[in-house]
Order: sequence, then C-alpha cells, then structure tokens
Amino acid sequence: MRVLLTTLSVALLGGLLFKLAGGPLPWTIGPLLACAAANLAGWGLRTPVAARNFGQWMVGTVLGLYFTPAVVDRVLTLGPWILLGTVWAILLGLAFAWSLKRFAGASWPTAFFGGAIGGASEMALQGELAGGRVDQIAASHSLRIVLVVVTLPLLYRWLGLQGSDPYQAASLAVDPVGAAWLVAATVPAALVLRVFGGPNAWLLGPMVASTALTASGHHWSALPQPLIVAGQVAIGASLGCRFVPEFFAQAPRFLSVVLLTTLAGIGATALFAIGLGTLAGIAPATMVLATAPGGIAEMALTAQNLQLGVPVVTAFHVVRMVATMTLMGGLYRVLSRLNPALR
Repeated sequence: MRVLLTTLSVALLGGLLFKLAGGPLPWTIGPLLACAAANLAGWGLRTPVAARNFGQWMVGTVLGLYFTPAVVDRVLTLGPWILLGTVWAILLGLAFAWSLKRFAGASWPTAFFGGAIGGASEMALQGELAGGRVDQIAASHSLRIVLVVVTLPLLYRWLGLQGSDPYQAASLAVDPVGAAWLVAATVPAALVLRVFGGPNAWLLGPMVASTALTASGHHWSALPQPLIVAGQVAIGASLGCRFVPEFFAQAPRFLSVVLLTTLAGIGATALFAIGLGTLAGIAPATMVLATAPGGIAEMALTAQNLQLGVPVVTAFHVVRMVATMTLMGGLYRVLSRLNPALR
C-alpha cells in the first residue's frame, strides 16, 4: 500500500507540474516522466495491473462516444487508406527487425517480434513461443511507445499543430444516471472479451460497446472529467514505472538501436503520413498520429487532447493492431522458411 500511495503521489505531482508548465497531454506525460525518473533513481515504484486496465477502459469508453452515425460513415470511406497505413506499419516493423538483427545482434525471433508495431503483449507472447527473448521484446515495445508518446505531443505543441481536424463526442454533458448505465455497459464488455481471450480487452471491449451505443443513437452521458484525468494518470504512471535501473543496463546496445530506429521511424512515418493525408483529404497532423508507431490508447489520447481526428486515429490503430496480431506470426514463419539463415 505504501508503494502504491507513493506512486500515486509522484504521478499526480508530475501531472500537475507538467500542466502548470503548459506541456501537452499533461496528465499522461507528466506522470510518465515523473515515475520513470523516480524509478531510475531507485524508488521502486510500481502500479497494479488494475490501474492500467482502468486507464484503458476510460480511453475505450471515451473513444466510442465519438462514433456517431455520420462519423462511422466517414471512417468507412477511409478503408483503402487505412489498408495502406497498415501495410506501411508492417513494412516499418520489418525495417525495425532488420536493424535489431543487423546492428544489435538480436536473434531473428527477438528482432522480428521486437520490431513489429502494435500489440505489444501479443508480440511478446508470440516471440517467446518462437524462441525469442521476451524481456528484450517487451523492452523494445515499451521504449518505442514511450518515445512516441513523449516526442509527438511535444513536437506538435512546438509547431502549434492542434484543432485542425476537430471531432466532438456525441455526449458532452455528464448525466449521473447515464454515466452509470455507460459503466454498466462497458465494463462487462471488457470482461467478456477478456474471458474469450480477446486482445487488449480493457480497451477494445468498452470501445466496441460505447461505439455501438453511440452509432445507434444512444447518447447517455459523457464520462466525468475527474475520471478521465484519473485514467490518463493511470496510463502515464504504468508506462513510467516500467523503467527501472536494470532496464537500460540489461542490453544497452539493443535499446540504443531501438531508440535510434524509433526516432528515424517517426520521421519516415511523418513523411509517409503527409503524402497519404494529402491523397486522402485528411489533415496531415491527424494522419501522422494515425500512422505513428505508438499504442492505440496513447495516440488516441493525444488526438483528443489536440482535437485532431480522434475517430480517424482510432480506426487506423485498431485495424493495424488486429492485422499485426493476426498476420505477423504467419509472416514470421514464411520469412523463416524462405531464408533459413534467419533462424
């Protein structure tokens, strides 16, 4: 309990200071940086799994509130562009994998599943089954997500990129009864998806339930702002607590390659996104978030905070995650057969 209270205090202080400093996404980035700094100093902070689950539930529920019938129609027209974005993510993941094998000396399964973009926990599981080092795969995904979460919002704030592609949630007012019904609909959806072994159950389950309600015209309530802030703090603290002194000591060369390739990947993806956004008629700032090599929850929160096409960003990342989880295992086996030297 003492560790939990200390973690909460550090996370809240980090969020408050980052907000006072005028930083972007303060209640996620602030706790992330504060908890990471404290842990690297040896404080031993940690968050329970329930905290991350709560944060994902909040994000999934809020995202679903954006999908009105008109927005659903709009997103469906983006199918070909979403497919291109997914293909780009797979190719970028292969480039990351090649870099990890070539410059970090990682084994083929470690490099392949550590370089894949999206579905961090699922890639760690598949990589372990293939004989990869699960600690390095998990570290690769953790560091990449944190770099994207910190870099893009700060860059956007510096460039003044916000509000160019605004969408509003269907329910803006908080109704206590409606909010209670919303919780009653979304929490069981997460539990059901988890029971059936679905990926990212605490985000996708509530998002599907909330989207179904909103798209069918049931606008019960928005979530209270304190609850939204608490969810962001939980996500930021959970990411920050992954960084302990041993994190960078375990494989410095491997993590250095992850860091450099991620920064290069952000730049390459930005160029790709600007071109794709121009062709698709989507604001370039929105498309960069939609194709960024980060996680669904973190990129969707960034889009919401900056008023940049929340449903578009969500749709791109959901399709990419599903494709990653369903295709990467088969792609690994095909490439391994074609080139036995990779094994």
